[in-house]
Amino acid sequence: MGKGGDASVATRATDGAMKLVGDKPAKYTWAEVKKHITPNDAWVVYQNRVYDVSDWYEHPGGGVIFTHAGDDMTDIFAAFHAQGSQAMMKKFYIGELIPESVTHKDQQQLDFEKGYRDLRAKLVMMGMFKSSKGYYAYKCSFNMTMWAIAVAMVYFSDNVAMHIGSALLLGLFWQQCGWLAHDFLHHQVFKKRKYGDLVGIFWGDLMQGFSMQWWKNKHNGHHAVPNLHNSSLESQDGDPDIDTMPLLAWSIKQAQSFREMNADGKDSTFVKYAIKFQAFTYFPILLLARISWLNESFKTAFGLGASSENAKLEMERSGLQYPLLEKIGITLHYCWMAVLTTGFGRWSVAYSLMYFFTATCSSGLFLALVFGLGHNGMAVYDATTRPDFWKLQVTTTRNITGGHGIPKFFVDWFCGGLQYQVDHHLFPMMPRNNIAKCHKLVESFCKEWGVTYHEADMYDGTVEVLSHLQNVSDEFLVEMVKDFPAM
Repeated sequence: MGKGGDASVATRATDGAMKLVGDKPAKYTWAEVKKHITPNDAWVVYQNRVYDVSDWYEHPGGGVIFTHAGDDMTDIFAAFHAQGSQAMMKKFYIGELIPESVTHKDQQQLDFEKGYRDLRAKLVMMGMFKSSKGYYAYKCSFNMTMWAIAVAMVYFSDNVAMHIGSALLLGLFWQQCGWLAHDFLHHQVFKKRKYGDLVGIFWGDLMQGFSMQWWKNKHNGHHAVPNLHNSSLESQDGDPDIDTMPLLAWSIKQAQSFREMNADGKDSTFVKYAIKFQAFTYFPILLLARISWLNESFKTAFGLGASSENAKLEMERSGLQYPLLEKIGITLHYCWMAVLTTGFGRWSVAYSLMYFFTATCSSGLFLALVFGLGHNGMAVYDATTRPDFWKLQVTTTRNITGGHGIPKFFVDWFCGGLQYQVDHHLFPMMPRNNIAKCHKLVESFCKEWGVTYHEADMYDGTVEVLSHLQNVSDEFLVEMVKDFPAM
């Protein structure tokens, strides 16, 4: 557990609070809190109260708790939890933060933080976190209609063009399943989290082949610390979604991060070429994204491995939340996929593979295109220099608008609510049916406080992503020559 400060002379009371002589809680400086940044020595701050959550892999949300080790979790806690959840933290309470020791925040910053907390309270009072069950019934029905049409196009036709159309429709179906699973697993639809998890298993494991727990570990971590690099090799305060080396680098620091793995301290030949041409390989890599996610999901569900150190430790300590349902869901997914991709037993192996890869690669592209537009090419930070919650979410995120001949209604449908990526990151539990109304209030708040957020249409956003990758490549090559001039 925690090892610092006055904790060494305190004792943990039976009610969970750590107290000093005289029944007064311990006092800790911000500098003391910042020393505890690893999972096995993790302190967090919530509303100026300090909690020792070291080794708490039993946390209901998993290892995401460690993304804010050594930091203030007040706002990300509010974003992810229902009211009353803080009661569970009582047993980890060890003392109070000395507010005066937080020297990196002036009065203007404190006023700003109060402002966006007041905005959140206003949204709650407006009922913006209440979902429309009719809306989600419609979205679920529409998705299943897409699936039924894709199946019928195979079952009732022997036309090649019809089969290619079916595969592309299936890829689009999987993409839309991703948005539904996303909403249910963010607990936007049901107040009772178990219901959201079970529906998430249907849309995730059964229909997509994606493990619910793999997704939650990865995605919750991303939400907590978007576009952040780990502060150290031992910490887990970085964004798993930008852990894309050696294929893609989103900053010069990340591009050079593999040097320490080589005995000579130099970049490998593969890394040199991968980073040099990453602006050209970006879209081909997206085509293969779903294959990678299927692999990681299968390993997670059947205990064959983990996609990250955070996920590995979470699985070792607490295991799958729904082990039987996840295994059944993914097994049944591959069963119905085997029937469909073989044309109900009519097709050759080569033709079946053509259908499978057309559906799988198109889905990977459709999904990753939206993910990429949401965050890629935006600000990247070190975890130790992260800004406050609001500015972190806003500066690392891009909203998607209509434009360049792409109508807004198509963007709204295709992106599944994530066209309002900024607003979703600020309020991840807000249901999709209310996010457009929320955007107007967020826009007004940002103008009031002089905070800028970024919007681009699908074409301009893609150009920005590719330009950012090229800029990192150029900087990487310049730095490589400076560091190793004899090359």
